[in-house]
This record gives sequence, structure tokens and C-alpha cells, in this order.
Amino acid sequence: MTENDMRTREFAGRPVGAVGLGCMGMSWAYGESERDDDASVALIREALDLGVTFIDTAQVYGNGHNETLVGRALAGRRDEAVVATKTGLVLADAAAWRIDRKATPELVRTSAEESLRRLGTDVIDLYYLHRVDPAVPLADSWGAMADLVAEGKVRRLGLSEVSVAEAAEAHAIHPVAAIQSELSLWTRDAQGVPGGVLESGDVVGWCAAHGAAFVPFSPLGRGFLTGKVTGDFEDTDYRGGNPRFQEDALKANRRIVEVAEAVAARHGATPAQVAIAWTLAQGDHVIPIPGTKKSRYLRENADAASLVLTEQDLAALDAVPAAVGNRY
Repeated sequence: MTENDMRTREFAGRPVGAVGLGCMGMSWAYGESERDDDASVALIREALDLGVTFIDTAQVYGNGHNETLVGRALAGRRDEAVVATKTGLVLADAAAWRIDRKATPELVRTSAEESLRRLGTDVIDLYYLHRVDPAVPLADSWGAMADLVAEGKVRRLGLSEVSVAEAAEAHAIHPVAAIQSELSLWTRDAQGVPGGVLESGDVVGWCAAHGAAFVPFSPLGRGFLTGKVTGDFEDTDYRGGNPRFQEDALKANRRIVEVAEAVAARHGATPAQVAIAWTLAQGDHVIPIPGTKKSRYLRENADAASLVLTEQDLAALDAVPAAVGNRY
């Protein structure tokens, strides 16, 4: 396999960058002081230049702001990107980080129309159900999304943070093209690791068996796995209240980063690149979407696709201790 081959993967019969770009942090959740819409637009365009073409956003990110930002960036370059967005979550209270699950057929349709408008496109490449709404049968939400495919407004459908049983239920109605869930060196619920929040079963394996992509969000552990997070956050950064980022947990979880640092030293790489490369090593159908607002990190993340981890490296990384603290 050549380096160029390593830097691409396939989604729905189309080559995409092996490492995608999560755009959420450009609009909310990670502190306001470094937000710059013009810089973010330039970064997304730079991503396309680098072959980072799997672009991820959602309606709830900044209450529509992020989709608008992505739409600006892709103006005139829409065909270069595979654009994923989501429905099913509604921002109820931004200050309190309260998000409600709402996925009625009516809301699914309305939010799709709003997403199309904000993205400045006539079709969404990948439309996720961001979370299953416990008040609405999954078949109803998924059926409404399938109708959008039949109407030509959406190309493929995906799910986020679901169990194997939920994936199978949806797949029986309309093909599941992708499942997006958190996966990283410190979060392995989607691989069926016992004790996880979701108790989801091996979703990564289910995707491989059913021809679906698995899309890890937060492959860098919300920045922790870079080794640069100190725990000093702005008031607008939700990590300040996250259990894993409290002082005692940060100290305990440092053991995970130390293993990534040791592997990185053997390859002349960074811990962030090792963390991304570990997710890529979980299967050819895996397309991680690390987020960033900085060009140097965008390039570093993209270059992780060229990092080949040895069996020794993978054994060491697989053996890191479980993270201290819940992920939410």
C-alpha cells in the first residue's frame, strides 16, 4: 500500500480522506476566545486542499451556526466534499449545555430543509440521526429520513451513539451507511467494552459486517490525548465541568497519554497522531473526524493517516488503563 492509498478510504463507493474534519469546535463547546469565522472558513478550504474531504457538522452545533459556516467554506467547492450533518437534537439551553432529543418525523423533515438552506446545497451526502429520541419509535424517525433519500434531498443515512440492536432495527428499514460514536484510546464503548455508558455491543464490528463506515468522534479525547491539556478552561468551554477533566481524573488519566507519548517517540510522531492512527487501525471502514481550528493541527491530524503502528505499538495502546471519570 502506498502512502497515498493510506491517506484515503472509501465511503459509499467514493474515496474520501482517511482522516476527516469535525467542525463543531469552530462554533461552540470549546471556548469562545479562539473562534474566528473567517479563519474557520479558510481552514475548511485548506482541509479540502489537503485531501481532508469528509466534513462533519450538525444543526445543533451553535444552533445552526456551524452549518452556515461549512456552507460558506464549501461555496464553489461543494463537489470536493462529502458533507455530513445531523438531526434529532435541539439546543434547549446553551448556557447550561442542555440538549433535548427530538426526532419526530415532522422535525426530521423541517430540520433537513433548514440544513440544506444553511449549507447552501441541494443534497446532503450523509444525514445522521444524532440521537435516538426515546419518545419516538426509531422506525418513525428513520422512516422519515428514508423519505428524504427517496426525494433526492439526502444521499445516505447514518446513526450516532446507538447500540447494535438499534443499528439492526434501522438497517432493516433502510441501509445504514455510517455510525458515528465516540472512540479513542480512552473511550471504547463502541467496541463492546464492558461497563461503557451505552452498553452498545460491538458497533465497530457491526459496521464492518454490514458495509457501513464507522466514524469516531473525539478521537483525541476532546484534546486530552494530545498531551497538551492542563485543565485550565474558559467558562464557555464545557470541558470545565466534564468528569474526566477534573484535577484528580486528569492526573490519573495521564497514564494513557504517557503510553501514546512513548509510541510517538519511536516513530518521530506526536501523541495526537498516535491516537488518530490507533482509531484507523481498528478497521479499513473507520474514518475518524478530529476537530481543530488551527492549520498546524489540521496538517498534523491529516498526516496521522501515514503513520503505521506496529503490533508492539498496538499491543501497548490496547493495554492502556481504563479512563477515570465518566465521559459526560
